[in-house]
Formats: sequence, structure tokens, C-alpha cells
Amino acid sequence: MQQEPLSGSHLPDPGQAVYSISVTADLAGIGVQTLRLYERHGLITPARSDGGTRRYSSDDLVRLHRIVALTGTGVNLAGIARILDLEDANADLHTENDRLRRDADHGHRIDVPGDVRRI
Repeated sequence: MQQEPLSGSHLPDPGQAVYSISVTADLAGIGVQTLRLYERHGLITPARSDGGTRRYSSDDLVRLHRIVALTGTGVNLAGIARILDLEDANADLHTENDRLRRDADHGHRIDVPGDVRRI
């Protein structure tokens, strides 16, 4: 029997922090202490509930899977931190580049930030 597609998603927004530390660790295939270690090293920063409980999002899970993949290739935590920083900066640059292209395609004047001009 074929299932009908869901009308409207019941999944949380990718950035919405809904998963507990134990669920997140399980979904990422790591231990809770390993997850806490990654947090101590600044590789992941969970949201906190009003009571201080860690809450993770689907975006956090994607990042954790990247961390696990990098550790699996033998990269140390300092190296992973640098790789993630560079990947984040690259994603930001792509987003800005896409915005500039859209603006140019629509005939808008393009304002280039000062830090881009000096490159």
C-alpha cells in the first residue's frame, strides 16, 4: 500500500532546537560524553531551555555528522574546529555571492561591504 504525501510537515524547522542530549547523541551515533566534549571544544553550541537543559536542532545533527566523519578520518578536534570555521565562512560567502547575483540580475545597485573592497 502506497502512503500519501503528508500535507504540511510535522517535522520541526531545521534550526529549531528540540532534541535532548541523549536523543541527539543517539541520532549522531556518539556517546553523551563525546557530545559534551565537542561542546567544550566549541565544535557545537546547543540552545538552552529556560531551565538550562541542552536542546539540539536538525542543523546541529548535520554538524555532528560532519564532526563524526572528520574524526573518522583521523582529524583532531583542533583541526575539525578550523575546518568547520572555514566551511562556515565559505557558506557565508556563497550566500552573499548569491544575494549579489540576484540583486544584479534585478538591476539593483550593488553595495559592496568595505571589507570586501579591500580584498
